[in-house]
Amino acid sequence: MLSKSALLVAVLVINLPSPLQAHDIYSHLVDAAGKSCCDEKDCRPVPYRMTAGGVTMFVDERWIDVPEETIQYRALLDDPGETGGGHWCGFALTPLNEDEPVYTTRCAILPPQAASIQVEWLGLSEQ
Repeated sequence: MLSKSALLVAVLVINLPSPLQAHDIYSHLVDAAGKSCCDEKDCRPVPYRMTAGGVTMFVDERWIDVPEETIQYRALLDDPGETGGGHWCGFALTPLNEDEPVYTTRCAILPPQAASIQVEWLGLSEQ
């Protein structure tokens, strides 16, 4: 028979989210070409901001520009909310003889209300 401590440990281990389970909020996302945004490790919640030049996201301790064509305005089920709905899917490569990585954005997720903020910011009409 299991002791109470062993049973408690077993229950806790079973209920801990695995990295794969935590990544499930991204599994359904596809880019404009219909390809998956994520390969189970390259999507994450990140802070974002709207600037005069477009959207930037805080990835790996730096602000990067996000191409407009990669942005999707949607809410993600089970989003922990720590970044106000901002999520980045992509990767960074550091070219030979370079110090700084080059970031490639597959998909950038912003909350639906950010679409209206961007329209207002640019002075465009939603009509």
